[in-house]
Amino acid sequence: MQIDHTVVDVMVVDERDRQPIGRPYLTAAIDVFSRCVLGLVLTLEPPSAVSVGLCLGQVCCDKRPWLDSLGVGEQMTWPMSGKPRHLYLDNAAEFHSEALHRGCQQHGIDPNYRPLGRPHYGGIIERLIGTAMTRVHELPGTTFSNPTDRRSYDSENTAALTLTELERWLTLAVASYHGTVHAGLGRTPAGRWADGIAALPAPPPVSANRAVFLIDFLPVLRRRLTRTGFVVDHIHYFSAALKPWIARREQCGKFVLRRDPRDLSRIWVLEPDGTTYLEVPYRTLSRPPITLWEHRAAITRLRERGRTEVDEAALFQMLDTMREITATASKATRTARRNTERRRHLRPPVPAARMPPPPPPDPGPTAGAGVPVAVFDDIEEW
Repeated sequence: MQIDHTVVDVMVVDERDRQPIGRPYLTAAIDVFSRCVLGLVLTLEPPSAVSVGLCLGQVCCDKRPWLDSLGVGEQMTWPMSGKPRHLYLDNAAEFHSEALHRGCQQHGIDPNYRPLGRPHYGGIIERLIGTAMTRVHELPGTTFSNPTDRRSYDSENTAALTLTELERWLTLAVASYHGTVHAGLGRTPAGRWADGIAALPAPPPVSANRAVFLIDFLPVLRRRLTRTGFVVDHIHYFSAALKPWIARREQCGKFVLRRDPRDLSRIWVLEPDGTTYLEVPYRTLSRPPITLWEHRAAITRLRERGRTEVDEAALFQMLDTMREITATASKATRTARRNTERRRHLRPPVPAARMPPPPPPDPGPTAGAGVPVAVFDDIEEW
């Protein structure tokens, strides 16, 4: 399997105001044997170890729940799933991260890197990305590949698709691609995949839980356990399950922690036996979920205001202030809209609004209708 990133040649809009928020990033994976697309992930964040982990999670897990969440589960099938034997990557920093190496080792995936100066080793994924970008040039808000092709086309004013809508469009495009005869193969990628799977003694193993799988590819941190839990970038984390370790924390040394930059409300702690992860939430559960970019922005603001020491209370107070400014701005800038869209993915589904109670039924005409009502002469004071 080959995997790589690119900036998508189309502007997307936010969900609320349908205003442009910039170009997203695409991480895609392809099977070299069949030329089938194994996974794709759209994010508003630059490529990182998390992007790679999200894409691998899509590759190695059943895609049906994800397709249903996009609303295309009844329109298409995407059976190409399973853990790859070999992973071919370029030499970008995110592909050399400890998170990726540890995850691949745990799941029996062999990472390989392109030799420097020999880009043809990644030619298959590069062609796939080129084909995908050619297709998105048909969409409203496309930026094309260069200014010459774009000419006077106004990408921002014509942008119409949200990130989710673009993801849905690309997913349906993948279904069309799998059913089209590939020029290099002389047959459809889906047909070649089916033949290849049938020839194996057993199909590639599929991970049952995508969320658990992703943990193995999240960025790695190392911290010592204190009497009150773990402290990561001024935020305290605690769980009652840590108490047995707290009693012997001096003998445990530093723990391996995993953290999702999209949601810092919890961390995953590798147990001392090195086999399973324990989920540990904020020590103060009333704190809202935040992203790593929000955290860094708040720290920067506090430093600019002369705070030499940052504590958790000041950090979240600054975050509340920043969010309030963004929420109440009458005309948000593109950056603010993009930041709001990032946070949107952290929010739980909004429950259906309660319908107001129906008005009381009309009593209809009564015997006293049309008779003037006498004014009260005696009013009791309370």
